[in-house]
Amino acid sequence: MAKLYVDNDRYGGSPNSLLVEAVRNSCLDLVRRKLDESGGDWRSFVFGSSEELITTADFEAIERRILESGHRFDWSAVISQRERPDAYKAPEGIGGDVSNFSFEHPEAVVGETDATGRAQRGVGDNVVRKAATVAGAARYVRSSEQVIELMKSGVPAGTIAIIDDSGGTLTAPILEQFAGIICAGGTVRSHLGILAREYGIPCLMNAKISGIRDGDRVEIEATAEATTGEAYFSGRATPARIWKLAR
Repeated sequence: MAKLYVDNDRYGGSPNSLLVEAVRNSCLDLVRRKLDESGGDWRSFVFGSSEELITTADFEAIERRILESGHRFDWSAVISQRERPDAYKAPEGIGGDVSNFSFEHPEAVVGETDATGRAQRGVGDNVVRKAATVAGAARYVRSSEQVIELMKSGVPAGTIAIIDDSGGTLTAPILEQFAGIICAGGTVRSHLGILAREYGIPCLMNAKISGIRDGDRVEIEATAEATTGEAYFSGRATPARIWKLAR
């Protein structure tokens, strides 16, 4: 089996960065090989024969090489993990009891309970600036079973959904019923951020939180400055705070 090349100096040594480089190089090698086989120029290849010469089986072969090396993907969408469990690491808090589960981000900004009964438990990128903060009961939504159950019973009023799939597909059927959203991935330009903006739902993306469990009362700083593409490009942080409220 051919070894997947990794540029350690450029991408560092973390498993995720190594995987990105390995997949990138494998795809580039595939394209170069197919281009050479086509005998044509780059333009005619890209806009013509590439769709016929590069097949699904070619990409499946790349994935198979990665899996045979012993790597297992970190998951972002629960559906993928459920349909192909052999390719994904077993995630915690999926499809079962989430009452004792919590995201624990190592870079979460946390603090002590202040005079108003609020204790900061993280930050996130604000999608749209609102006139007021929003508070409610935190609820981890991490499986299609949970979504189906909420579709049947209804989302409790004041629910602040905590999710990690920035694509928004998982929660799309019940999205407009949330009072607020905290998403552990993505950016304000991710699918979920766009949907939240359209529905007018206060939403923080790329959230780094710690110590929030299902059912906790939380408040998100929807009044914070909205994060823009320019802010991402320049590296200028404009975090909105997330608090856990005293009972």
